[in-house]
Amino acid sequence: MTDTSDGLLIAKNDSELNLLLSMANRHGLVAGATGTGKTVTLQILAERFSRMGVPVFAADIKGDLSGVSQAGGDNPKVIERVEKLGLGPYDYGGSPVAFWDVFGEQGHPVRTTVSELGPLLISRLLNLNDIQEGVLNVAFRVADDNGLLLLDLKDLRAILQFVGDNSADLTTAYGNVSAASVGAIQRGLLALENQGANELLGEPALDLFDLMQTDSQGRGVINILAADRLMMNPKVYSTFLLWLLSELFERLEEVGDPDKPRLVFFFDEAHLLFDDAPPALLQKIEQVVRLIRSKGVGVYFVTQNPVDIPDAVLGQLGNKIQHALRAFTPKDQKAVRAMAETFRQNPEVDVETVVTELGVGEALVSMLQEDGSPMPVQRALIVPPYGRIGAITAAEREALVKGSVLFGHYEQEVDRQSAYEQLKARAQQAAEAAEAAAAAVAQAEIAEQAAKPAAPAKPKASTRKRESMVEAMGKSAIRALGSQVGRQIARGVLGTILGTTKK
Repeated sequence: MTDTSDGLLIAKNDSELNLLLSMANRHGLVAGATGTGKTVTLQILAERFSRMGVPVFAADIKGDLSGVSQAGGDNPKVIERVEKLGLGPYDYGGSPVAFWDVFGEQGHPVRTTVSELGPLLISRLLNLNDIQEGVLNVAFRVADDNGLLLLDLKDLRAILQFVGDNSADLTTAYGNVSAASVGAIQRGLLALENQGANELLGEPALDLFDLMQTDSQGRGVINILAADRLMMNPKVYSTFLLWLLSELFERLEEVGDPDKPRLVFFFDEAHLLFDDAPPALLQKIEQVVRLIRSKGVGVYFVTQNPVDIPDAVLGQLGNKIQHALRAFTPKDQKAVRAMAETFRQNPEVDVETVVTELGVGEALVSMLQEDGSPMPVQRALIVPPYGRIGAITAAEREALVKGSVLFGHYEQEVDRQSAYEQLKARAQQAAEAAEAAAAAVAQAEIAEQAAKPAAPAKPKASTRKRESMVEAMGKSAIRALGSQVGRQIARGVLGTILGTTKK
């Protein structure tokens, strides 16, 4: 009793409960309270998809999923489960894996660019209001219109500064840009930078087709994203996974309903994706989930309760595995009732009661049948994994990372000419041009002065003083001479008169 070319053995009661490969791209849900076995179920699904040649992508929240890379069979509980289910000789073995890590510590560094992330997802990261989101959209449009590449955080900060400094000139073409909105975005980017976003945004950007590889035996590679540190900022975690999903949707061509998926994508802690998500983002998520199955991608949400998922998305999840839920409060009981309504009812299974009684590794299961309809819900035991349960050692992880064909490519960070460098160069050119223009004006003034006739030199102060004394003496002499001549004339006239009289 094992997997076949048509389906994957997931659980067993009196009969085998299989996930049909032809229905695997119609998405699914793995739910249950903490400690009920969700992570092991995720591992089992990943292993079985891998053995059928289907690549897998999954986030590893606590590090437990890494054990899928090593052969199991040494766990007493696993051995007991094999015997209890009568699975006979069990084909234990590790699966081919590729480890990824945004921070480059526990796997290949995984990055994307600011342009690929886009204004909608960045707005969610920064908790921007409508006005601030509008300003961010203006910044992206200005960058596009001016041929400025937005690759990393410093590029985004540079284009925002450019938009703020030139807001008056941009208003007629792009709309009003307030300095307050630009400042708020810049503060948000600074906080994001302090949280390690520099590691996420940059190049080389992740090639999505590197997530869709098979090994020499035809097994699909299980891509595991180390998310323990990334989960310290849940919004960054959920936004990054949503970006991956969106990129797959945009870049993959239509394939209709294939015999098996091209890739299966597990979204752990899925409730984080929908917490405080604005309507525009929820609409985008719903669209991606609805249409991506025709690209050959199956999406499986992993969360504590189905009510964490919006109805529009939950209605598209055909394959369901529900582990135990706890109903200690009236709110919990209401959630249990809501969950029970999501299954196709089975008269032999009281879902609302049974879900609170399930043991670890036990679940309520409902898979899509060949005609696309869900089977009536069944209570069953989940089959054990082929690989090790639990985390691997740091040495084992390092050996797998360095032995990967991808090792060395993503480890070398690239910082090519982009908006920051381009705007800096433009500013430097403008400064040099202004300096050259000022020098040219100064030269022109000098030339103009040189072309004018020379003005007589002003005498020195001492010379002017001597000249003033001579002029004064001359004037005095002239006045004295004038007085003397005048007196002589007067005397002559009078003398003539008097002389004549005397005669």
